[in-house]
Order: sequence, then C-alpha cells, then structure tokens
Amino acid sequence: MTRWTLPPGDIPAAWFNIAPHLSSPLQPPLHPVTREPLAPNDLAPLFPAALIEQEMTEAPWVDVPGEVLDVLRLWRPTPLVRATRLEQALGTPARIYYKDESGSPAGSHKPNTAVAQAFYNAQEGVHRLTTETGAGQWGAALAFACAQFDLECMVYMVRASFEQKPYRRVLMETWGASVVPSPVGQPDHPGSLGTAISDAVRDAAGRGDTHYSLGSVLNHVLLHQTLIGLEAREQLTLAGETLPDVVIAPCGGGSNLGGLSLPFVPDTGVRLVAVEPLSCPTLTKGRFDYDFGDAAGYTPLLPMYTLGHDFVPPSIHAGGLRYHGDSPLISALVRDGRMEAVAYPQGKVFDAALQFARIEGKVAAPEAAHAIRAVVDEALAAKETGEETVILFNYCGHGLLDLSAYEAYLQGRLPDERG
Repeated sequence: MTRWTLPPGDIPAAWFNIAPHLSSPLQPPLHPVTREPLAPNDLAPLFPAALIEQEMTEAPWVDVPGEVLDVLRLWRPTPLVRATRLEQALGTPARIYYKDESGSPAGSHKPNTAVAQAFYNAQEGVHRLTTETGAGQWGAALAFACAQFDLECMVYMVRASFEQKPYRRVLMETWGASVVPSPVGQPDHPGSLGTAISDAVRDAAGRGDTHYSLGSVLNHVLLHQTLIGLEAREQLTLAGETLPDVVIAPCGGGSNLGGLSLPFVPDTGVRLVAVEPLSCPTLTKGRFDYDFGDAAGYTPLLPMYTLGHDFVPPSIHAGGLRYHGDSPLISALVRDGRMEAVAYPQGKVFDAALQFARIEGKVAAPEAAHAIRAVVDEALAAKETGEETVILFNYCGHGLLDLSAYEAYLQGRLPDERG
C-alpha cells in the first residue's frame, strides 16, 4: 500500500494544544499603545469570544464543534501517501510520506481554520469578515468558509500576488468574496502581508458588523490546524511505522508547519524542520523580539522571530511565505532548540518541485515545494549514511493556480533570490 485514508467519522474530535507542553510559557502579547500585557477585552473588537479564549487557553485539548466537523467532512480526513517512486528515483533507503492537504475545496490546508473561524464569528452574530492574503490560498479558504455560514468576506490581497495569480482572485470571487490589491491607494507598492494586515484590521476596526480573521501566526490558528498531525499519527501507525524520524513543512507564519508538527513536539526523538525562502529568512536570520504583526502597527506586539514589521519582501512566487514574522509558538520552539530551520532560494525549490511533479505526478504550490526541497536533501543524506529514515512532510497545497511560476521556471525567467 502507498495510500492510507481514514473514514469520515475519524476526524479528530478535539484540537491538540501545544501550550502545556512548551518548556517555558509563552511571553504575553502586548497592547500596541500601552505596551502592557494584552487583556482578553482588548481583542474583542476584532475576534469572537471563543477564539479569544482559544488564543489564551492552557487546556490540553479543545473540542471541535459539530457544525465545524460537518463542513470538514467534505474533504477530511486527508490521505497519507508514501512517495515510493521518489524514493526509488533518489535511490534512498529513506521512507517518505506526505500528508496531502491539496484536496480541500480551496486546494490547501487553510480551510481547516477558516471554517472554524467563520463558524465562531457567525455564532456571535458577526455579518462580515476582513482578511489579508499573500498567495491567495488563505483568502480563498476564508471565502469558501464564509459562504458556508452566510458571511460577507472582504480580502486584501498583496498586490504582487494579485497581479501574479489572477485565478486565485477569481476563485475567491466565485465564493462571493470581494478582493482588492493591497496596499490600498499605493499602486506602485508591491505590497506585503504586513501592509495587507493593516488594511484588513483598519477596515474591521471601523465597522460594528465586522471582525478580522487571520490565516496564520496566532495560537488559535495553529490549534485548528493540528488536525493534520493528529490524523498523520494514526495513519503512520496504519502504515506500519511508529513515529517519523523527521517532520518537515514550509513556514511563512507557521500554520501548516504547526498543524503537522505540533502533535509530535512531545516526542523528543522526532526532529522538526521548518523550511523558509532565502529572501524572507525570518527564522534563520531574523531576531527574536517583540514586533507588530502588521506594517502600520495596529496589531498587538508578539514575541517572535522577525525581520521587522516594515520589511517588504521580494515578489517571489511563494506568496504564502513572504511574511516578516512567525508564530510565537513556532518561534519559541526554534529559540529553545526543539525545532530546526533551513532556507532555500526559489531556483532550488523549483528544481525539486519539477522533480516531484515528473516522478510523483503532483504539481505542488510554491510553498509546498519548499518542503519537497528539504525532503529531497534529507533523503539524499540518508542515502549517504544508509539509514532507513522515516520522513513525513506536509504537501500543504497544489500548484494548479500557480502555473505562471512554473512557466517562468521552465522558460528560464524565474529570478533567484539572495538572502
């Protein structure tokens, strides 16, 4: 067998909370004006009470509402796949498995939290959500989720991606969302996730019927994504494995990396690897400090690895990885040595993406291709040592709406970046 699926009734009924398992408690977020630790009421203008509670909870497990599970069953549980053809092509003794999150309606892992966030906002009587999006995967996920709960959705899309990925915009609009390029009113600015967050927060704060929704970074977002790793643990057992030796995922803000890796944090023998772009090397070259989550300084200050909230990244095709900071949870794991981080230029990333497409048949999103690059290197290292390493990675999204990037690569027009 090379593919393991679980029945719809086996979606985990509770999210896994990593907070009780950290070696030291997270530093608190700070109010952007007073610089004092944030109180729950400070977040009430932007988030529903249930998400604020999840953001701060120390409970080891948080129940998934039945209404959320009903929507998730449209595509979950997702398959675990063994990449045997890639193993053979590399001549490695490593066994390579990937969690295939590309089968969701939006084509990525992002709906795992979008559905939950839309549900809790609808439950609280909110009628409209604003958000930012880089590559468009998060915007598409929230547009889909809002359609399930009859919410309006306003998406501020990083201008570089708005121009590079028009069909992601069409996908969002198909689900009823409104999409505009960010930063608003600056047509010559390529944009960044920081500026798009500022646009979305400014919009939400100015309307009584609107909340803001974030697709990564925050604790509750990573909490919702742990369904990925929880399912993967059970599927690896079905595949005859005990635990992976290494878990690999791309990292922008940290949602898909956290979703796959956090359930393995208590297993101290499992290596955890974050993969980021060389042009936005937050974990590998950033500083650990308090910083704003957006460019304008509207959001709370979070303890995280950061390149500075005014950082404007190059317009590489992995738009979901172009964020100046990282999740406080992921940052704490890297700071404390529990998680490793590596960075690659996009040329090497697309080398691996093309290899994977031609061997395994899957066309990966540029974000997912970063993980594939690291997987190939891990498998080749195992070939050198002869170790039967078990590698698990997150295939976090398909690249069928990123074909302009593949076209540029195939035609030799894809610029490489320097760190």
